[in-house]
Amino acid sequence: MAAKPRKASNLLLLGPSMRDFASCFGNHAIKVSDGGSTGSSSGSNSSVVADRAGSGLSAVTCFYRARLSAPKDVLLRVTWSKANAAPLLSLAVVDDDGPRSALPWEINAFDSQSMTEKRGARSYISGCCAICLHWDISAARYESGPEPVDGFYVVVVVESELALLLGDLSRDFVNKLEGALPLAQCSTICRREQVLGHAHHSTRARFHDAGSDHEITIRCKGHGRDAKDSELSVSVDKKLVVHVRSLRWNFRGNQTIFIDGSPVDMMWDVHHWWFMFRTRSTLESRLWLEEEALNAEQGTSGFSLVIQAFRSP
Repeated sequence: MAAKPRKASNLLLLGPSMRDFASCFGNHAIKVSDGGSTGSSSGSNSSVVADRAGSGLSAVTCFYRARLSAPKDVLLRVTWSKANAAPLLSLAVVDDDGPRSALPWEINAFDSQSMTEKRGARSYISGCCAICLHWDISAARYESGPEPVDGFYVVVVVESELALLLGDLSRDFVNKLEGALPLAQCSTICRREQVLGHAHHSTRARFHDAGSDHEITIRCKGHGRDAKDSELSVSVDKKLVVHVRSLRWNFRGNQTIFIDGSPVDMMWDVHHWWFMFRTRSTLESRLWLEEEALNAEQGTSGFSLVIQAFRSP
């Protein structure tokens, strides 16, 4: 699948008014925090980014699992990025019949297809799957990130089934296809955002199968590596759910928060600057890694949001 995450220590550049996350780095003990809580409402099986002032989103990679009628599962990876201010789209599909990984990008069997044209179609064979790609981003509208907001479609057909539909124009395109194709059950299993920029990043994500997006904001402040006033704060829908002081000692940890009434394990490492939000079935269930192993055996998975920061692409 996608390459393993790059290490990212000492990576964030800031404006003169605020130190970067690197100023909060430490090399001491790990502290594990207890639960917090956040608001209600529901989520969905996809996530939408809204890049705000304070960070620059350089790439977004989403991992999907589609269940075909064979029955057979396939994993799909879609990456949105930019090069010389031009949008780039790459897509990969692989059979999901081998051992599952706790981290989707550790799967290395992907045969990635880069769509250099803004509009087109492509057919190819990947493993035992016949795949057809259809896309049109020629009139797509973007905000500050590399992922289009609307005015586009990406349609992936696997073994004559609609495995993935992205974009507000995807349904219109499907309606124009000759013959009715069955629609596979598809869910988002992971979203990874690569960030270039400052100590403030805001995004939106959906954590469950139905409902609305949630705004997630991460902030870090401090005035030096060993500063006593260094702090990390995480808010969901403008409600503070994680607040960590003295990052010299608490640079890495985890905490359980609640989104849509369900537990979400939030893990951070401001030394290597990454954050993960991972859904869990119930508060009384196993720890995240234990539950992930069980999900792998049962062929199920929750949703993960991973945020990484880098000095350069």
